[in-house]
Amino acid sequence: MSVYTTVTEAELRCYLLEFDAGDLVSFEGISAGIENTNYFVNTSCGRYVLTLFEQHGFESLDYFLRLMAWLSEAGVPTAHPLAGKDGQYLRVLCGKPASLVQRLRGRSVDVSDAAHCAVVGQALAKMHHASRGFAHHRANDRDLDWMQSMRHKIALLTESSTLAMIDDELAFQQQHDFSVLPMGVIHADLFLDNALFDGEALTGIIDLYYACHGVWLYDVAVAMNDWCRAPDLTINTVWARELLLSYASERAWTDAEKRLWPAVARRAALRFFLSRLHDQLMPRAGELTQTKDPLVFQRLLLWLREHCPPLVG
Repeated sequence: MSVYTTVTEAELRCYLLEFDAGDLVSFEGISAGIENTNYFVNTSCGRYVLTLFEQHGFESLDYFLRLMAWLSEAGVPTAHPLAGKDGQYLRVLCGKPASLVQRLRGRSVDVSDAAHCAVVGQALAKMHHASRGFAHHRANDRDLDWMQSMRHKIALLTESSTLAMIDDELAFQQQHDFSVLPMGVIHADLFLDNALFDGEALTGIIDLYYACHGVWLYDVAVAMNDWCRAPDLTINTVWARELLLSYASERAWTDAEKRLWPAVARRAALRFFLSRLHDQLMPRAGELTQTKDPLVFQRLLLWLREHCPPLVG
């Protein structure tokens, strides 16, 4: 992601006084991701990730942090937020809502393989199961209505051929009703950089700040479209089979999921194509800004329209 808000050492030391987290040893900005400001923070008591939220308000952030705690306590490898001395997870830092969470061991992988895909598929299904008792609700703010609004925002800045493809895909998506599909809490952004591995072991599912109530199959499609994507921007069908079979070993597909799978996979690709295209055409300023290439998901979407792998399992 990017560092949009600069935190000084003095500001961070003052912030840490509100926690039983020890004394500051070191900190550095993180340049992976898109939406928020993140820092690695090392103290005399442990290693943490500090997040300053650039987009979300306190109400939605309460949902995210409670969900992280719920999943962690249910055995899902997620970072547990650190409560302040008053028992609350959220604080204000530099005028922004901020949280401190455990920094998990392991690191994200730059290039996936079949084994990674199998592990992620199974872990995602277990996360869906574990979230069933979670009492809080957050609507999906990256749904089809949001995609329509993105299309209108970028229309005057987008090549006519690209806009025609977007319009065609949006028309296709409007024909499909996903409300018949199993739903619950979804991660909604389980890319390679949002999972940590220590060797072959999955040690963390991180960055749940897009989590919401949504279609579980959509979550699977988001994961497949990143973890199983080949260098030529198609899907490696062998890896996809591993991910899908591993997920289905924990939760069997419904008939409706099998029928709507190609449309769901395409919608997941469209969502990230539109967000990346928007960020490229209308960038936000940040110290370590990284704009991700929308062409990746444009080409993947075009491929999925013709060659979507089957929903096996």
